[in-house]
Amino acid sequence: MKITAVKTVVVNAEMRNWVFVKVETDEPGLYGWGEASLEWKTRAVVGAVEDFAPMLLGEDPSRIEHLYQKMYRQSFWRLGVIGMSAISGIEQALWDIAGKAVGLPVYRLLGGRVRDRVRMYTHLGGGDMRAVYESQYSDDPQIFVDRALSVIEKGYTAIKVLLTPPTESLNSIEAYDYAERTMAALREAVGTKIDIMLDCHGRHFPANALEFCRILAPYKPFFIEEPVPPENVDVLAALCKNSPVPIATGERLVTRFGFREIFEKGACHVIQPDLCHCGGLWEAKKIAAMAETYYMGVAPHNPLGPVANAAALHFALSTPNFLIQEDMLADVPWRWEVVQHSLETKDGYWLPTDAPGLGIEVNEEAAARHPFQQEVIHATTVRAHDGAILDW
Repeated sequence: MKITAVKTVVVNAEMRNWVFVKVETDEPGLYGWGEASLEWKTRAVVGAVEDFAPMLLGEDPSRIEHLYQKMYRQSFWRLGVIGMSAISGIEQALWDIAGKAVGLPVYRLLGGRVRDRVRMYTHLGGGDMRAVYESQYSDDPQIFVDRALSVIEKGYTAIKVLLTPPTESLNSIEAYDYAERTMAALREAVGTKIDIMLDCHGRHFPANALEFCRILAPYKPFFIEEPVPPENVDVLAALCKNSPVPIATGERLVTRFGFREIFEKGACHVIQPDLCHCGGLWEAKKIAAMAETYYMGVAPHNPLGPVANAAALHFALSTPNFLIQEDMLADVPWRWEVVQHSLETKDGYWLPTDAPGLGIEVNEEAAARHPFQQEVIHATTVRAHDGAILDW
C-alpha cells in the first residue's frame, strides 16, 4: 500500500476555519482524515501540508513513526506551531488509515482502553465563543450563571470560564473583586458536584497571577490555565510552587521537546497538549508518558473541529493519566452535517466507539458549502507590566 495524495479541505466554522487533512492510498476506498486547524493561520497550515506532501507520496502509510520522523527531521529548520499542526493532521490521518486497514478503532492500536468513558467539559455558552468573549465585558455575574446552568442542562459535569478582564488593569482591587464575585456566584449556583476551570490566556504577570489564584482558591477551581504567558518556564514553576490551586498549561507547546522543561522544573500540575498542534496522536502519547513519570495529569486542549474530537476520544480512551477533555460540540449547528461520526455522548461523557479508524467521515460536498473566510480577530488589550496599554 502506498500514499498517492495528501489534500486539505477547509471549512469555515465562524469563529475559526477547520483544516481537514485527507491522505489517500492506492488501495481502493482506503484513505484517512486528520485535522490541522490553527486559528488565523489557515493558509499557512494548508501551505505547510502541501510542502510535506512530496515527502509522503509513494510511502507506506503504515510506517507512521518513520513518516513523522521524516517530516520532522528532514525539514531541518524547526517547524513551530504551523509546521507541527500540518504534521499533526497528516499523522492523525495515517492512524485513521491504519485502523481502517485492520478493521479496528484507533484506540485499540494505541494500547487499548484504560477507561470505559471520557469525561468532557465545555465553555460557557456551550461552544459559542462569541458568548465567551462577550461575557468578559459583563459586570453581572448572573450572565455567567445563566450560561453555566444551560451547559449543565446538556449533561456536562465540568465547565470552563474566563474571568481575567481583557481591558482592565489586572493588578487592581476592582479586577480581583470582579473575579471573586463571579466565581462565588458560579460556585453557589452549580454546587460542589460541578467542576469549574478558569482560563487566563496568559494575561497575568507573576504577582497578580498568584493573587488571582489565592483569591479564587476558596471556590475550589479544578485548575487555573495559563495564568502567565508560556515562554518563561521559571516564572511558571515559581507560580506553580506557591499557588494554592492546580496550574495547567501546554496548549501552545509543540512536540515532547517543547514540554521537557515544563516537566523538569515542575512548572504545572496538568499538561494540555493539543493533538492538532503538538505532533499528533503518537507524539501526544509520548508527552503524556513523560508527564506520567512526574505524576502530572493530561487535559488535552481542543476548541477545534469534529475530526479533532474523534482523535481526542481515542487518545483519552488509551491514556492512563488522562483527566478531562475539552470540547466545542456546539460551535456551529451544522457541525455533524460536515462530519459523519460514530461518537456518542451521555451525561457529560464520550463513550467508546467500535468503528474502524477514527470513526468519522468528512462529507466533502457539505464541507464545500462553508468555504474559507478570514477569521475575525477579537480586540484584546495588550498591557505592559505596569498596566500601560501597548496595543489593541
